[in-house]
Amino acid sequence: MSLKTLIIHQNKILHNILSEISDRMSFKIVYADDLELNFNEFGNYLIITKKKNLVKRNYLPLENLPLKLNKLIENINIAFIKQEYNIQSNISIGKYELNLNSRILSLDENKLDLTEMESNIILFLKKSEQPSSVKKLQKNVWGHVPDLETHTVETHIYRLRKKIKDKFHDNDFIISLKNGYQIKS
Repeated sequence: MSLKTLIIHQNKILHNILSEISDRMSFKIVYADDLELNFNEFGNYLIITKKKNLVKRNYLPLENLPLKLNKLIENINIAFIKQEYNIQSNISIGKYELNLNSRILSLDENKLDLTEMESNIILFLKKSEQPSSVKKLQKNVWGHVPDLETHTVETHIYRLRKKIKDKFHDNDFIISLKNGYQIKS
């Protein structure tokens, strides 16, 4: 089974055309009369339809018709590439989602804009199995020589914790331990 699925909504002719050349496609093709489907079973999916103002995600409208077949396939492939890019840019960190493209930390509908350095701190702490010392953060996040005497790490962590506390009322996202900082999962 392909990891990508194109769901063709209420367009049997398009389904038949694409099915005939499906062996040259990098995605599976499925026809749907309605959109009351369990989309989780499709993995990475895209819905192609003539229906306008569809509120579903992964939606590619059929517009500017007629459209050459090779242009349609190109649009489908571009839409799948964009989806994969967006999927790869979202990282789950406990109950939060971090979007690496927009540098937004979110919880439900609440969103917090982060600086590039704040995103890098969170990513590094998430990847670390053990608490990370100030020297380890200086070296790996800032690229500083660990022997420098600076409070840059502590200041950034303090400000990041404050932003998270103010936005999400979470005092325990980044915790301090005797041997460093850690993300609480």
